Amino acid sequence: MPDMTTAIAHPHDTGPHGAQYIAPDAHGRNFYAIDRQFQDLLSLYMEPGLLKQMTPHFERLGELAGNRLDDLAMTADKHPPVLQPRDRFGRDEDWIDYHPSYREMEKIAFEEFGMHAMTHRAGVLGLSEPAHPLVKYGITYLFVQAEFGLMCPVSVSDTSNFVIKRFGSEALKKLLLDRLLSQDPKTMLKGTQFMTEKAGGSDVGALETEAERIGVGPDGVERWKLFGQKWFCSHADADVAVLLARPRGAAPGTQGLGMFAMPRRLEDGSRNSYRIVRLKDKLGTRSMASGEIIMDGAIAYLVGDAGRGFKQMMEQVNLSRLSHGVRAASMMRRCLNEAMVVAQNRRAFGKAIGEYPLLRRQLMKIMLPTEQALSMYAFSADAMGKANAGDNEAANLLRILTPVYKFRACRDNIPVASHALEVRGGLGYIEEWVTARLVRDAQIGTLWEGTSNINALDVVQRAVGKTGGHKTLTAALKDKYERSDALPGQYKGLLGATLDRVERFVEAVAADPKQEKRCRLAAGALYHATTAALLAWEGAALGAKGGDARRLLLSRLVIEHRLAPQDPLSLAESAWEQEAMDLLLQDKPVPLAKATALVG
Repeated sequence: MPDMTTAIAHPHDTGPHGAQYIAPDAHGRNFYAIDRQFQDLLSLYMEPGLLKQMTPHFERLGELAGNRLDDLAMTADKHPPVLQPRDRFGRDEDWIDYHPSYREMEKIAFEEFGMHAMTHRAGVLGLSEPAHPLVKYGITYLFVQAEFGLMCPVSVSDTSNFVIKRFGSEALKKLLLDRLLSQDPKTMLKGTQFMTEKAGGSDVGALETEAERIGVGPDGVERWKLFGQKWFCSHADADVAVLLARPRGAAPGTQGLGMFAMPRRLEDGSRNSYRIVRLKDKLGTRSMASGEIIMDGAIAYLVGDAGRGFKQMMEQVNLSRLSHGVRAASMMRRCLNEAMVVAQNRRAFGKAIGEYPLLRRQLMKIMLPTEQALSMYAFSADAMGKANAGDNEAANLLRILTPVYKFRACRDNIPVASHALEVRGGLGYIEEWVTARLVRDAQIGTLWEGTSNINALDVVQRAVGKTGGHKTLTAALKDKYERSDALPGQYKGLLGATLDRVERFVEAVAADPKQEKRCRLAAGALYHATTAALLAWEGAALGAKGGDARRLLLSRLVIEHRLAPQDPLSLAESAWEQEAMDLLLQDKPVPLAKATALVG
């Protein structure tokens, strides 16, 4: 971690109990410039020419995230959106008022950085082709360190564009796509997805919304009317909502669902026949509007095959799951930055609290999952880039990586945020500091796009049990680290044995229906084994170039603390671990020779 020690001075702090005793926070820094681990991974995974082109944009967003965007996020969280159900004439022209701080954040995300459009067309940020996933999710990673709530509208706009571009008819794309991919506020349409109903959240087949076919319009777009209610609609006032509904007379369950794009306003500018009936009073993501809607014959456009809506929607869900993993990585990085600032600047009993053994151990509990999630971002985005280029093996790899990443990183985000709050102490609980918001926002990652149980079942019963994705994953990891001349042979052997043990375990859980209760354990084991291998390869590769090999030490810590049996009451101490902790908590690159000596 970079040195975040800051001299604190204030002209009025002359008394014995002045503000100089309060540790600063990470605000005011460039979140890209201080993140050496992110920069290191980009140098490993991103093509050099692309990295050179993108670095000024990363630097600019890092500066915004640590300063202006951070200020806006704090203000927007304190001034949530307000639903106005009727105009002054008593007409049901429901609309949502947002604070100007939220509108300014929208400009940064949609207009300046084109986050919703960058992977769907050329031209965003000067790119001559659609952005590589490493770019899109790298931008997400920096943005979310300041603001998490707005990332939902950005992400659902991105994924709405994906499904309409992929499954929509040519007529539908002609009607909507240019505006959905625009960065011009005069023409831009923002998207969303409305899924959850009172009858079903995870149980999508229980949805009750009905669709009635009208026919094909003069523009060639097939139109339907929708009747029903959606119970949890994030980005409630989006211009176009992608949703599932059951055509009347269709089969029950997920097989009978169709996908539709429902505009907020019709082509003549009139309001569509659905109402936002109220906004949710949420624990977190308070800057962004989530609400409930009622559809009473709302006009919608068919997207793709009326009998394949669920399968089409699942492709969008997988994109959103990957985004959630990256968002968790981002929030954990902010937590780590905040905790390190406090540890270096807060003093108790005569010395900085970062010098105390218990606090140092707590910092490691923040650092380790943070770096695991960062490795998963780079590996997953790299796989997506290859899959988008037609690599079937990469597509199979991404199929298992996505729910594994979403499952574990989002779960890790919750204790990491709590640890960061505790490091600051009582002030961390006060809403004037970012830690309280980080704790609130962390909770949603385990709910959106499938709970932990749903994602764990997807990993084990589908990705492992039906397609053998774990074997694809193991092979890809071994192909990476076994080629490294910088990794000790003994450590390669430990990594291989760990991957093989996890592979046998997840196969056994997938094969026995009675072992469903262990699906979460199996999904977590896959995540930890994957990140242990990635961290080892990354640390060795960086160290071999004369850079920082610290990720190799983190790899060994993952194996020791996440995958190896331990006696919680043992007083035995590991000398290598203490030395590794000392190296990881200081602001100096770890030489490869030192790292290999410790893990070997």
